[in-house]
Amino acid sequence: MPGPYELYLIRHGIAEERGDAWPDDAKRPLSEEGMTRMRKSMRGLARMDVTLDIILTSPLVRTRQTAEIVAGGLDPRPSIVAVDSLAPDGAHAAVLADLEKHGRKTRIGIVGHEPGIGELAARLIGSRHAIEFKKGAICRIDVDELPPGGPGDLRWFLPPKFLRALKK
Repeated sequence: MPGPYELYLIRHGIAEERGDAWPDDAKRPLSEEGMTRMRKSMRGLARMDVTLDIILTSPLVRTRQTAEIVAGGLDPRPSIVAVDSLAPDGAHAAVLADLEKHGRKTRIGIVGHEPGIGELAARLIGSRHAIEFKKGAICRIDVDELPPGGPGDLRWFLPPKFLRALKK
């Protein structure tokens, strides 16, 4: 297996409010503001020369839309794969199994929800305390192998406001 791996954990952008308009939470999309902010954040990420080989995303609409915006802002454009393990009720072991399936790729984007994405980040760096991800936040964690045999290295963690400021 190749390695080391760069894992880019991304929380989905701002979504439409829960309520009568979206009785099925799985179909709740990003809001217009959420899409605009994610696009601006992606311009900041592109300025950092980030490239991804693949993006794994939760199958829910708002995360798939976020993954599309991320992929669209990168050159070359990575492929996107929806995996059930990143859904809100997904298990950590299932996420690791999905990562291992794509172990030939060394730069992997992971788009998910809170609290799962924060819990995944914490486990990947060996912390027992979840890391809080604001909507649209991105972090990079490097690991030597998939699944990780020990704690990875948190290279950076950027809130969306900082990413949007980088685009200028």
